[in-house]
Amino acid sequence: MSLPVVIVGGLHAEARRTTVARLLADVRGSVALHHDLATAAAGTVVRTIRDADGILSAGEAPLVNDCACCALREDLVPELLRLADDPTTRLAVVELWDSVEPKAMAEVVVAGGLTVTGVITAVDPALLLPYLGNGDDLAERGLAAAATDQRTVADTFARQLEYAPVLAVVDSPEADEEDRELLVQLHPTARRVPVRGGHLGDPAGPSAHAGGPEPRSPLVAAAFAGFDVEAAAAAQHPACALLPAEADAHGVTTFVWHRRRPFHPERLYAALEDLTCAAARSRGRFWLADKPDVLLHWDAAGGALCVESAGPWLASLPDAAWEMLPPVRRAAAAMDWHPEHGDCCQHLVFTSPGLDRDGLHELLESCLLTDAEYAAGRDAWKRLPPAFDTLLEV
Repeated sequence: MSLPVVIVGGLHAEARRTTVARLLADVRGSVALHHDLATAAAGTVVRTIRDADGILSAGEAPLVNDCACCALREDLVPELLRLADDPTTRLAVVELWDSVEPKAMAEVVVAGGLTVTGVITAVDPALLLPYLGNGDDLAERGLAAAATDQRTVADTFARQLEYAPVLAVVDSPEADEEDRELLVQLHPTARRVPVRGGHLGDPAGPSAHAGGPEPRSPLVAAAFAGFDVEAAAAAQHPACALLPAEADAHGVTTFVWHRRRPFHPERLYAALEDLTCAAARSRGRFWLADKPDVLLHWDAAGGALCVESAGPWLASLPDAAWEMLPPVRRAAAAMDWHPEHGDCCQHLVFTSPGLDRDGLHELLESCLLTDAEYAAGRDAWKRLPPAFDTLLEV
């Protein structure tokens, strides 16, 4: 039987360490593999393997192309395969370094022929808003995984949070109802597992992952629940992502804006700063009049916005091309199909405490084509000033 691998990540380092320690304590025969990228500036990445009692081994992985994350990729699978050859190892816990994103590592592990049985992001609810509001570059915080790493704290944390189907939520006395509600609204489909320090009872036996007795903690159950890399990637694609629904509770609001008319590029561009700063987190897909065939991805956190092309709208493709697309993409388009525009639409979701829902609605509506501009048709739309070319690096 292949070695089960669970990936535990997150920028909330103490929460992550607590979660990993809990797994090591609860599953006999489990070991944790961790690559510390903080030493990359010195030219190496430090690898440690430990169990519940302490460090079992330590070594160094050389940098690859001056990229600490590349070194991790090169070293991770061989180490996991070595662990898999040890019959006493029942579970491998891959504890990711702070800014490493679980999506890339889950795909590396699966491509290496191993089985990922869980992906968990560890979260301290009291730190949600501070991290989502932190627009600092990772490099400024000593968290960059490569010299070319241009990510920010906020966008990295948002992706870590939203990719994982399981959130390990540590007991945080500083967290209030607003913090907990923000977590629910940011990732409503996630399974939230409470994690506390200290002794939680007898560890799960070796058979807990092999059809034996039910694991004795929700965290252990989540670690062995199973994970589909392809489905997880599809869930993050702007064309078929399952975005949060409308919600309003404990001072936190999620506003969903859906329209069938394209944006005027100049008016939307002029409103970007206000729209980006209107919510702690916003994401989705949008439609520009001057680029009517291009599905555009909206991804904002920490007061910064990333806009990029996610390929064509399906409505712009010939029927024969549909068969080349993943079924989940075709299904998502079919569920949101319009007789005139197909899958072309605006679908943006804003989540934040203290959200000005009415003001946001009014601003978004003002950026759409007017009736006269809309009636002029696609040929006229394409002649509108291409305000987004710089952002899209066209």
